[in-house]
Amino acid sequence: MVTRRAHLLELAVLGLLHEGPTHGYDLRRRLNTALGPFRALSYGTLYPALKSLLGRGLVAETADPGPSGRRARVVYELTAAGKEHFAELVARSDSSAYEDDGFDVRFAFFARTERDVRLRILEGRRSRLEENLERVRERSSRGRERLDAYTAALQQHGEETAEREVRWLTELIDAERRHPTDPGPQP
Repeated sequence: MVTRRAHLLELAVLGLLHEGPTHGYDLRRRLNTALGPFRALSYGTLYPALKSLLGRGLVAETADPGPSGRRARVVYELTAAGKEHFAELVARSDSSAYEDDGFDVRFAFFARTERDVRLRILEGRRSRLEENLERVRERSSRGRERLDAYTAALQQHGEETAEREVRWLTELIDAERRHPTDPGPQP
């Protein structure tokens, strides 16, 4: 059984290899940068994922001899089937694309995602956050008097964080509709 995390890692690896061939160390570094500091990726996770992609014919490996006296490094690159599979993955806009654990990975590859798919994902993410925010507000209004100061502060922080993300998503959606190749908010 393939986990959601494995699917996200597959998307991320294929997405980074779509930019060009690279060796495992550089791929891990770039994955850690793309996925953020809270998703540190070990070699014990990366190399089994690469092995799976190799076995499925989505990735190929070659030996890069490197400088003399050093061990050859293995360089990974996408195959035609890997490029096709990556295109299929970024074309999906189901709920997994805008859930908490998948959105940032999908967002990292928005440059390779069609405009209508980007909009569906952004709108789905915003809608999900708005629903969650409303539920949190309902619960907090009923039980706020029973919370200690620290728990109340944490709850308020969560609400403010969600509100900021909803505003950010709204700006991205508006910018996407105005100019689909430049998602930055307009002044």
